[in-house]
Amino acid sequence: MIAIVDYGVGNLFSLRSSLRSLGLETEVSGEAERLRAADRIILPGVGAFGDAGAKLEATGLAPVLREEAGRKPFLGICLGMQLLFDRSFEYGEHPGLGLIPGQVDFLGEELEDKSLKVPHMGWNRLAIVKDDPLFKYFEDGEYVYYVHSFYARNCRDSTLGISRYGNASIPGAVRRGNVWGTQFHPEKSGDAGLRLLRAFAEL
Repeated sequence: MIAIVDYGVGNLFSLRSSLRSLGLETEVSGEAERLRAADRIILPGVGAFGDAGAKLEATGLAPVLREEAGRKPFLGICLGMQLLFDRSFEYGEHPGLGLIPGQVDFLGEELEDKSLKVPHMGWNRLAIVKDDPLFKYFEDGEYVYYVHSFYARNCRDSTLGISRYGNASIPGAVRRGNVWGTQFHPEKSGDAGLRLLRAFAEL
């Protein structure tokens, strides 16, 4: 069973629908015991890093997720991926879950071409830089769908795939141990995204 973490942040319906379309047993839950009982966990998220981190702490889920990430396949998506890192500098400085070394910074400060829009929104190619079972059904250079204004930095050792936006090299997929993250939305990335979710379910 794949548990989708419900902590009041994120569009859970489209992700659950995508997983169910693959025939995967899926449950949306914010209960610690249900997350512990799951075979795999997905942490989604949209919105501000600080608010999301505060909700994980307030619900008591942060320590549960840190514990479970060491025991089973764990995937963070979009803001959920950013929360995997040590900290974010989105409107201040906020601690993350500390599951992957690195930090989250504003994409606009990196772009030399100021005519490029932030948020980075739409389809972009993902270049695979490190082979991984998450890419079992995924081809190098396939298009995936992004919606984000902040991005991960100082995480080269954990980076599996990158997308280019102007001069910026955006870590689109990362991994450390049992923990994976995608800055793009697999559930919005068509057939390529479904194939990636299928591979995650087989990890």
